[in-house]
Amino acid sequence: MKTDKATRRYAAGIERALTLFDSALQDWADYLPFLGRLLKALQVHPPGISDVPHKSLVAQRLSQCLNPALPSGVHQKALEVYTYIFSLIGKDRLGRDLPHYLPGLSPVLAFASLSTKPSLLALFDTFIVALDPVALRPALKAILLALLPGLEEESSEEYERTHEILQRLKKAVVHSPYDEEGAQEASGDQFFWQCLFLATITSPSRRQGALAYMQRHFPRLGKPAAPRNKDGAASVEHKQKLAYEIEAVTSPEPGLLIRCFAAGLGDAQVLIQRGFLDMLVTHLPLHSEVLHRKVTPGDLVRLTRAAVSVVSRREMSLNRRLWTWFLGFKGPSSDHQIASASSETVNGHNDHSQGQQTKYFKQYGLKPLVQGIMEMFETDVSTAAEKARPFRIALALMDRWEIGSLVVPIIFLPALRSVRRYETLAPTTEEYHEVLRSASAFFDGVESGLIWDEMSNNLLHATEMQVSDFQAFRESLELASFVIASFDLQEEEMLVHHIPLLALSMLLKYRALLAHPQGQEGVPDQNVTEQTLSLIKQLLDLVPGRAFDTRDSKHSDSPVNSDDALEAENRAFLTNMKEYYKTGHGNSQSKFSAIDKNIIAKLLSSNILHLVARNLSFNRASKLFEGEIGILDIILQRLPAKELFGVRELLSGIREASQSLTTQKNGFTKLREIILIVSLLETMRVALPDGSWLRDHRLRLVLPNILTGLWPFLSPASSKSNVEAVRYIWKVQSLSTDKKLVESCISALMLESPFNRNEGVLEIENARRFGILWSHSNSNYGSHARRSSLIPTTPKTASSNTEAINQNILARPLLLLLDTLEDPRTELFTFTTGWLQSSANIQVIVDFLQHKLQATQNLRVSGSDTSRLTVDVGDISTDIDECLYYLRTISNVVEHSSSEIWPGLLARPSRHGQNDMLVTKERHSQTHNDENDSRNGALTTQIRLTQICLKYLSKDFEERTNGSSNLSRLQQAAVSLMQEVILRSTSLVDIEAQIESPILSTLAWSIQKPDHSLQVSLMSLVSVLLKRRLDDTRLSLDRNHRRILSGDQGSQMTLSRDRLDKDTLPVVPPSMLLDCLFEGLASTGSQPVLNHWIRFLDLCLPFYISNIFQIVMPLVDCLAKAVESLFEDLQSSFQRRDIGTTAAVEPVNTIIELLNGIEQVLARTHDRLTENETTHNNTKTPEHVQGFFGNVVSGVFPADVYKSRSAGANNRLTVLLCFKDAVKLCLQIWSWGNGSETSGRDPTLSSSFNYTSLRLKNRSRRILEHMFAAESLECLETLIHSWRGSQIWPTSGIPSRVILDLLHVLDGSRPRSTIPAIFNALYSRTNPGALDPDRKSTLTSDLSDIDIARFLVEYARSLEDDAMDEIWSDCMTFLRDVLTNPLPHRQTLPKLVEFTALLGIKVDNTNFGENRKRRRELADLFLRQLTATFTTKPLGFPNDPLPSKNQKLSNEPHHASNAPSGAAGDDIVAVLAVILPHLSKVLVDSDRITTASNIVSTQVVIPTIRWKSFPRNVTSSFLDVLLSMARIAEASKVWRKDVAEAFNDSRFFCDHSYELASTRWLPLFREWINSDKDRMDELLSRIPPPTSAGIMFGVGASSARLEADRRTQLNLRRVATLLLAAPNDSFVVHLGAIQEKITDLLTATAASSPSSATRAEIYIVLRALLLKNLPIHLASLWPAITAELHEALSSLYPGRNRDKYNMHCVVHACKVLDILVVAAPDDFQMRQWLFVTDTIDAVYRPQDLEPRALVDDLIDDLDASAGTLQSATINAPNASQTGSRKPILTNQVLQGISKEKLLDRAVRPFLRQLSINSFEGTYSMTAFDWQAAYEDLLFDVFDDRSLV
Repeated sequence: MKTDKATRRYAAGIERALTLFDSALQDWADYLPFLGRLLKALQVHPPGISDVPHKSLVAQRLSQCLNPALPSGVHQKALEVYTYIFSLIGKDRLGRDLPHYLPGLSPVLAFASLSTKPSLLALFDTFIVALDPVALRPALKAILLALLPGLEEESSEEYERTHEILQRLKKAVVHSPYDEEGAQEASGDQFFWQCLFLATITSPSRRQGALAYMQRHFPRLGKPAAPRNKDGAASVEHKQKLAYEIEAVTSPEPGLLIRCFAAGLGDAQVLIQRGFLDMLVTHLPLHSEVLHRKVTPGDLVRLTRAAVSVVSRREMSLNRRLWTWFLGFKGPSSDHQIASASSETVNGHNDHSQGQQTKYFKQYGLKPLVQGIMEMFETDVSTAAEKARPFRIALALMDRWEIGSLVVPIIFLPALRSVRRYETLAPTTEEYHEVLRSASAFFDGVESGLIWDEMSNNLLHATEMQVSDFQAFRESLELASFVIASFDLQEEEMLVHHIPLLALSMLLKYRALLAHPQGQEGVPDQNVTEQTLSLIKQLLDLVPGRAFDTRDSKHSDSPVNSDDALEAENRAFLTNMKEYYKTGHGNSQSKFSAIDKNIIAKLLSSNILHLVARNLSFNRASKLFEGEIGILDIILQRLPAKELFGVRELLSGIREASQSLTTQKNGFTKLREIILIVSLLETMRVALPDGSWLRDHRLRLVLPNILTGLWPFLSPASSKSNVEAVRYIWKVQSLSTDKKLVESCISALMLESPFNRNEGVLEIENARRFGILWSHSNSNYGSHARRSSLIPTTPKTASSNTEAINQNILARPLLLLLDTLEDPRTELFTFTTGWLQSSANIQVIVDFLQHKLQATQNLRVSGSDTSRLTVDVGDISTDIDECLYYLRTISNVVEHSSSEIWPGLLARPSRHGQNDMLVTKERHSQTHNDENDSRNGALTTQIRLTQICLKYLSKDFEERTNGSSNLSRLQQAAVSLMQEVILRSTSLVDIEAQIESPILSTLAWSIQKPDHSLQVSLMSLVSVLLKRRLDDTRLSLDRNHRRILSGDQGSQMTLSRDRLDKDTLPVVPPSMLLDCLFEGLASTGSQPVLNHWIRFLDLCLPFYISNIFQIVMPLVDCLAKAVESLFEDLQSSFQRRDIGTTAAVEPVNTIIELLNGIEQVLARTHDRLTENETTHNNTKTPEHVQGFFGNVVSGVFPADVYKSRSAGANNRLTVLLCFKDAVKLCLQIWSWGNGSETSGRDPTLSSSFNYTSLRLKNRSRRILEHMFAAESLECLETLIHSWRGSQIWPTSGIPSRVILDLLHVLDGSRPRSTIPAIFNALYSRTNPGALDPDRKSTLTSDLSDIDIARFLVEYARSLEDDAMDEIWSDCMTFLRDVLTNPLPHRQTLPKLVEFTALLGIKVDNTNFGENRKRRRELADLFLRQLTATFTTKPLGFPNDPLPSKNQKLSNEPHHASNAPSGAAGDDIVAVLAVILPHLSKVLVDSDRITTASNIVSTQVVIPTIRWKSFPRNVTSSFLDVLLSMARIAEASKVWRKDVAEAFNDSRFFCDHSYELASTRWLPLFREWINSDKDRMDELLSRIPPPTSAGIMFGVGASSARLEADRRTQLNLRRVATLLLAAPNDSFVVHLGAIQEKITDLLTATAASSPSSATRAEIYIVLRALLLKNLPIHLASLWPAITAELHEALSSLYPGRNRDKYNMHCVVHACKVLDILVVAAPDDFQMRQWLFVTDTIDAVYRPQDLEPRALVDDLIDDLDASAGTLQSATINAPNASQTGSRKPILTNQVLQGISKEKLLDRAVRPFLRQLSINSFEGTYSMTAFDWQAAYEDLLFDVFDDRSLV
């Protein structure tokens, strides 16, 4: 431009006019004078001047005058100015200046009024379209977007003119200088269409206009419909025309055509979808050459997928067009258009038959449609709606059978696999169920024949593949199981026809899997066969019995006689089934349904019986055999007995299998196989109720073998399988028709020797097994089973009694065991005596022996005269021998059973005596009457045994037996029995021998001997010797004091307070006795007789009463170690998979005996301790009165520091340490089975495990209860210590919940007892002087006061709400006492505050809390506690230096004065975060809530915010406190000012705040904004406009500018933070004020105040506006954004001054451009060409084309100036791979790049990739990843590195 005076005057006039825009525009009416003034300034241009001064600013102001919010008059005036400028500058200059003027005009047509549109179109028609193609080419897409709104309404006035303009525009770009000669026209059309396709893809708002244009000008791409020549071929001209048209719309990128249609078909408006479907039918039919030759198969799939997606609309108009496109267009030939389109179908005919339509679809559309739907199924999407879409599409496709019949069979199985896979990928269960409902609707719509055809093909084909591909078969099995479990299969045709067919075919495949050659590659593993069995069972469970109803069957039901015949029938069935589904299509009514029910039933039963019978002979896996039996059971329930084939073969197989159970000489047989065989027998018994086969002679050979196999599992060493073994022995007994068979087998097994030695002699191991059988029979079957196992419950006569006894199985084995009592020198004798003494069923044994004794008496009562005795005919000698045998047996039982139970047992009525014949010889009438009375009633056992013995001693009985030789022995036995009975009832027998040292020495070395009877005898002897030393009085006292051991029946720990003075003991125990006791209790050799040792220990303890405190700890330690060792072995045994061990004793009983010993030792020791303390307290002298100094010192320094513990204190400490060890041991035992160790156990043995663990848990619980009753405080502290360990190490030790559960189940630890104990434990550590001496803790547990307080809170939280009633008074008293002197409790006050709040929350849920007086009392205590907490211990923070920015910051910084090392229990902030959400339940009225809120604000919030380390001292708990306060109405005045203070702090924006921003700060600010709407206005008022006055010179000018810059930066970041925190479009009303501030700040320079250093924060605000507001609300901002981005990027040109834009500002400007390009809002798309190449030239760039986009031109200059220096590359995320469009220039890319290298390593790579990435993002048709841009922006907001 010339620089003469006139030109300068012209430029000054325009500049003056432009200044009015910033100063004079207050309302829309002011725009008209401004435009008039500008127009006049332009009109006075000097002659010859065609340029416009300040054209960039002029164009920007004109663009702002075209704001949609302004009236149409302003728009018309602005267009008038545009017209004058265009006419002034001319065509050539307009082409160069088009980037300045076109962006303002582009969006106007979309919102222009009717009066404005003609002027705008005239402007485009006259000036824009007339430009050279070189100028139009880069802006063509923007021009199209600007003009397409004119085609939206066909009836509008501007429609035709817009159409003409577009046609002229199309012709204008045809003649391009970049095209090769001869191809210009084709290339122009191609470029136009490609730009139109891009506009359609990227701008949904312009899609209607694009559709209207395409409907008129898009070429028909089907087969030619031109007139044909004589040969019938289309003319060459038409072929060339079609080829030209195809080339025009598909070159250079045919994928854009497909994506254009896909975008239209996926539009939200139905009319647009309908229009594009019409275009497909008429212009782009499915058979078009373009779809099958030009585009890639993937693009055809994309188009088909988009088209078929319209069925989800459920719009019939769309569906009809879709079916037409898929099946080929057909219509009446009278219509020229439809006839022309129909001629482009498959064969060119006017009509199509259904077969032709199917053929058409199968040829052209089936493959892409199936592939598209399959891709939808295989794509893993997160939303349920997207995942359910393909199922709904598939369901809709079945409306047209021509399509559905071809598609559904292919996609059916992939659809099922898709929903099954989504089950594991679904974010929530509700979303999965939503998808499952859509899948179920699709499944229900498919024909049942098709379903089971596909299922059977999938399963059977998988097994016919290569043998190494069993993974596919496994997946098919899992899919079938999923279908059965998830879909409705109750259709009659499925249940009766298809499912039985599949079940039988799978059974045959299962046989094939088992018959696969072993040792070859690809042999199916056990999991595959197990899954196959499981599937067969699931299928058969669905089949009803009517499916096998063969009454109407016409086929023969002859059995299968051989394996070959069965195989032949199986092959025939498979062939028929394949033909049935292949030809008959699975239709049960078709002529191919020739598979009769009878055939299916026969083959099912024959094959499963064949499998079971054959597999019994092989070593098959037990799980497989179990599954086969389960299937057999189901088949037997469905089939009648007459339909079963192969029963005899099955019985033969069972016999062979049972024989293998007896061949294993070493080790144990597999219990599971025995269980399965018994279950099989039970199944057959139920299936054949007539029992005919049970009477088969082969069954009598099977049952003994089964019993032989079960017998080893009764061993005590196999305790984990005892319950199962006993259970199945009784099941075998129920299977046998001969009851004596089982009894004889058990007897034979008891007499069997493992090494063929001493045949016929009972072995110790067999005796132990019988003991297990006896005990578990009793426990499993109750008292009725005990009686029925030996004697009848209601005998009528002696003969009936004998017959009933013979029918039981334990009688003879019991007698074999009792026979061992005859020889006390054997180990069997020791075992039997121990068994009798521990048995609780002596009454049953005695009654049985009485019954047997009566059965051998040949005496009958004659009439009513009891004196007349008659002898029945019989072998008298034999009867006497039997009587002798039973008498000796009874005598042995009485002698060797526990003496404690006999006084009560002998006094019980005998169960057998009503028909007894025994009477005395006296015939006095009174005696006779008494005897009649006794006979009428129930005689006691003592009287009955005595009468029996007296009968054998009578002279009359001797005379009538003729003096048999065995009579003497019989009488001697009777005397012995009487003596035992009398002695048991009255007194003990004394033994006078005294042998001390030899006996003790023998006892010591006998412990390691295998003969345990010697130990018992010696211990008995030593016990008698010790008791002999005491006189009768002392013995009586000791007997009253002794505890009664009851073993597993629950020994009680009676902590007696009876005095046991050591002076009453006249003797001292032998010196070797204690060592002998330790050795006996610790040795494993004594465990079989450990019960005797425990009793022996109990007898010896009174002799050590004087020094019991010295031996108690070693004793308890010895017993505890033995328990721990056995318990660990027991735990490991249940973790192992083998059945047996080498242990010789049962560990459970041994552990219980050891626990009994610990209990006895602790009981006696605690008794002695209590006695000593009582005596000491009674004789203690009064304490002297201390002075003032002494009182003060005693309160500061504990007395224990200055004086040693007394002897009594040491004794008590010793006892409590023992208690502590015992509590830990019992806790470990009680917790067994409650942790994660259950995962490794065999589920088959769950019953034994439950039985074992229950016994141990009950015993340990009772001991804990007794210890709690004695020392509740110390025991509780021990549990708290264990609980603390579980909190510190959660993965190791006992779970904390187990400890709390234990406290709830102990009788002695009810809340009313436990809560005071916790209070005492707490006081003992904070203020022990306030407690009575008997309430103080000895502090033996390493617990702090904080640990106790934390446990108090957790225990209170675990309590029932109703428990508050019983602990309320204690809690209130405690809390009042604490507040009386809170200083000692300062460390625990935060937890006590939480405890108080917890009480209020729980009380609020109960009726107890309705008492307002209680609630007020609690509220007052809470407020006082809260005040005391901060008074005694104010909130503080560490003074450590702040961590560096690169250091990882903790989310929970440590409070120096509020959290001790290793504990956070006193963190008052964390406590407040928990209780504040429930504050209204704790504090009833509003005044108290306000008071509490003020306290929290004053004591917590304000100190935290004002601390010098803010905001690094802020924790998530602190922000939770503020969030909770924000939701409390009474705290609204408090928290808002606190949040405002924190937000306005200059230190707020830092990396630590960023870590808490998204989860804590932004939700808090959202609450703040909702409660205070003026926050944004207040912030904007603090942002001053730039000024240069007064700061250019003078001292402090630079610092003042820096301070202004920092304030402005912080305020802009605060604005961005509020924008991000608020919901979308929340600040629409403030956009004008924000825009004004941004516009002002954009005028800043490097010398202004604030300066241009604030531009980075302006760009941050712009990014926030773009992300949080709809583009329509930002219309007025686009001119400013465009101009600013253009200026910022232009500063990068080499040689430009960069004072205004530093590199940091440029990077943020690039980030704004990055978001605009990726998000692509509609208004920016019309400006996008200014920055990047948005046409096809971005990829297919002509060789000589100069880049017009700013970014492309800039990167060329930057690369040229850099020379050989290459910049780095950015790994931009690929939209097609990630599924979304993400920003390129993220903070991850910028991380670690210095400021000096930003240009080469970040900016240049970004600019180089921007255009191509923009095109690729559009081409991928993926959505914008809003979350990624949001997170990147949030990081920039809190990044303080760019702050001044």
